[in-house]
Amino acid sequence: MKLSQLRILVAVAEQGSFSEAALHLEMSQSAVSHAIAALENFLGVVLFSRGRHGARLTPVGEAILVHAREIVVRADAIAQAAEDARGLKRGQVRVASFRSVATNLLPSVIAQFHQQHPSITISLSEHDNYPHVEQSLREGQSDVGFTFMPTTEEFEVWRVFQDEFIALLPSSFQPAGPQLTWAELLQHPLIMPPRDYLMMRPVYDHAKTLGHSLKADYEVETDATIVSLVAEGLGAAILPRLAAEPIPAGVKTYSLPTPLERLIGVVTLANALLPPSVYAFLDVLKKQYQS
Repeated sequence: MKLSQLRILVAVAEQGSFSEAALHLEMSQSAVSHAIAALENFLGVVLFSRGRHGARLTPVGEAILVHAREIVVRADAIAQAAEDARGLKRGQVRVASFRSVATNLLPSVIAQFHQQHPSITISLSEHDNYPHVEQSLREGQSDVGFTFMPTTEEFEVWRVFQDEFIALLPSSFQPAGPQLTWAELLQHPLIMPPRDYLMMRPVYDHAKTLGHSLKADYEVETDATIVSLVAEGLGAAILPRLAAEPIPAGVKTYSLPTPLERLIGVVTLANALLPPSVYAFLDVLKKQYQS
């Protein structure tokens, strides 16, 4: 007999049908039916009468439901006591990030974390580039940071995302073949972030090793402005996909002729004594992006 089966038993009894219980538990109906059938097989009794009007408890099902509810309540109390002991009843997680991660990756993680730990607050600071993120951790201003991999040994790092550099071109552009060429890309005026931006250094180095010299016709600091200029047909751009999103309908995206990616990792100071709330945040993050 499993605790999960008892939870499903309680849900079916309260919802009045297998389908409603499945919706309530965010499970498939077949999984709910299988769990109840397995529990009935283990106990050797029929718990529900199935029919066109749903699922109704049998007399023995009514008697067992009383005990199942008590077990579920006590199991929840045990989990709550353990969570309180781990310090997850309250606390704060201080996160340092650069804009594209804060905009596109973190909202869903924070929402999921808040569902599990509503009493823990998230403090999010955005920085211009990853060295500022790492410095925030060194100075004790943040507990968790997002940076590019590889990084130095002073940090413990977990890879969370692989971000591709993409070419953005106006909707009127039609490549000659299935793969964009450097010649096709470079025939357009280039709209790029300033050359000294750390984010863009890998792009310039990548092109140079392939025999291409990138020269920006327009240097623009804001990613959203770059994308808007491309949408207006003023030229082409190269950006990390995360930085370019959301990509409007008037912009076409392509992998670079020779693909290039950057690895984004979440870091903490190595050997740091972190509060339980930080480990809980890291658990949510890893489950979402490393599953």
